Amino acid sequence: MTSRREFIYKGLLAAASISSAGFPGILHAQNKRPTVKVVGTHVTLQPHLKARAEKELGINLEFYPGGSAEVLLKATTDPTSFDLYEQWSNSVRPLWQADAIQPIETSRLKYWNEISPLAKTGKLTEKAKIGAGDSPNKILFIQPNGTLGPNPTDQITFMPYVHNVDSFGYNTQKIPAGIPYETESWGWLLDNKYQGRVALVNDPTIGLFDAALAIQAQGFMSFKDIGNLSRDELDQMFTILTDLKSQGQFRGVWSSVPHSIKLMATHQVDIQSMFSPAVASLNGMGVPCIYAAPKEGYRAWHGVMSLSSESRGESKDAAYEYMNWWLSGYAGAFIARQGYYISNPERSRQFMSQAEWDYWYLGKPASEMLQGTDGKNSIKAGEIRTGGSYHRRFENIAVWNTVIPNYEYSLRKWNEFVLAGV
Repeated sequence: MTSRREFIYKGLLAAASISSAGFPGILHAQNKRPTVKVVGTHVTLQPHLKARAEKELGINLEFYPGGSAEVLLKATTDPTSFDLYEQWSNSVRPLWQADAIQPIETSRLKYWNEISPLAKTGKLTEKAKIGAGDSPNKILFIQPNGTLGPNPTDQITFMPYVHNVDSFGYNTQKIPAGIPYETESWGWLLDNKYQGRVALVNDPTIGLFDAALAIQAQGFMSFKDIGNLSRDELDQMFTILTDLKSQGQFRGVWSSVPHSIKLMATHQVDIQSMFSPAVASLNGMGVPCIYAAPKEGYRAWHGVMSLSSESRGESKDAAYEYMNWWLSGYAGAFIARQGYYISNPERSRQFMSQAEWDYWYLGKPASEMLQGTDGKNSIKAGEIRTGGSYHRRFENIAVWNTVIPNYEYSLRKWNEFVLAGV
């Protein structure tokens, strides 16, 4: 009988073709400091944070960043390759089903009681829309029978930390600026005015929803439940996308934040699916990129820090220390400067200037020039963050990054779309 790990592997292999060269062999520490191996994306696996955490915790960190599909494939098929996995909430179901992660004990998380209601209930405020798909509370708690569900327990699949709402970015030198929540629309990605200047993120659990939101916004078709697409809906959707591709709508797809930055910085695209750090970097480079606030709502995600099923002993203890360090304040302030939020923001406030807090969290105009994580000026005085405050952004969620029940089928259709005409 096929094991769950083999079952997940077959599906993920279609999404990412990688070799072990992408993840260096384990380096043995030359001293007695415990080593924590972390796989994830470039978004959080940043050299500055690594150096700071190593110094403050007295541990060794080995970072192995890669594309979203790449690192998920690695983690699900080889849990010995990591102690901690940092990525998006849509990774959790495949990781859990593949026995790649172990329960995290909330009693060992120093700041568990400070974590906001977003991860625990799916809503940051009472009037917020939860959004379709897997809101984080649905996959956070491990139920007594071993399934995942919203009922609180003292064992969880991931430590909630970084999160944001995503949309698309566009270059205002080429596309006139729209009005947040009024005229900006996912449908712009499929507007033939931008034919040949559009890119999508090459991740079937993320790009899938960007495309679905765009298709629905353009009126090409509608979905019964955008967070749970049927096979018939997937067939119709990918017929539309493939036809558009054959007509030259898309410049291509990107698989990492640096790749997306390069596409727009070199003027290969004018509009594309984007992550917030890429927008911040482009602005720091002088490219006037706006991160849209679509009238249809955002695609939301919650960062997960999950513990490998193979992590043991000192490395496991050090992994808990590193998880706690992430919520101790500094890291949350650091990632705020690239447009991301942390699950216990008040603790990070002491590491931010008042101008930074007002801009990033409260949605107020920047009272002075603000720098990004790269030290470059990325926000001009007087600018207001697109989409407004933290609360307002999370009150407008259309769908969460989700591994849908028809995940394997969607993988096949996605890869057929990406490879069509190649």
